[in-house]
Amino acid sequence: SIMEGAAFSEFNPKIHVCEPFDVPESWRKFRAGDFGYSSYSAVLWFAIDPVGTLYVYRELYVSKKTGRELAKLVLHLERNDTNLAYGVLDSSVWHKRGHYGPSIAEEMMQEGCRWRPSDRTDGSRIAGKNRLHELLKVDEYTEKPGIIFFNNCRQIIADLPMIPTDPD
Repeated sequence: SIMEGAAFSEFNPKIHVCEPFDVPESWRKFRAGDFGYSSYSAVLWFAIDPVGTLYVYRELYVSKKTGRELAKLVLHLERNDTNLAYGVLDSSVWHKRGHYGPSIAEEMMQEGCRWRPSDRTDGSRIAGKNRLHELLKVDEYTEKPGIIFFNNCRQIIADLPMIPTDPD
């Protein structure tokens, strides 16, 4: 089901998707998000096992939510999480684009939903894409990829094979 010209053609649901399990409390966790109002906001939650494998164990995709509303949803989903170290959010939400008052990120943090801005320096997008290629590879010793998705994260599992390669 991989689209021709897909950016991540090595993604294989038989290898990269697993049944959900209770994530051990000792595993470090973090979240990453991209805010959208008219388009979708996406938040993914990650856990890191003792050998460094990333597990995407939760996702949230919503539209037509303000920063405050998204923050409340995120905090509600995290109410039972332990060991959540940090969140990374698209750095553009710290910008004030033609509105008064706090930025979207500041509004979210006022609700208690803490984030740090993503890296948007030159070359960071290519480095991030290359990192995901590395994570999708199967390690010859562990015989596991560097990233595995819980099967209840349906949106990212559906989207990942459809992301086209950007010629730039």
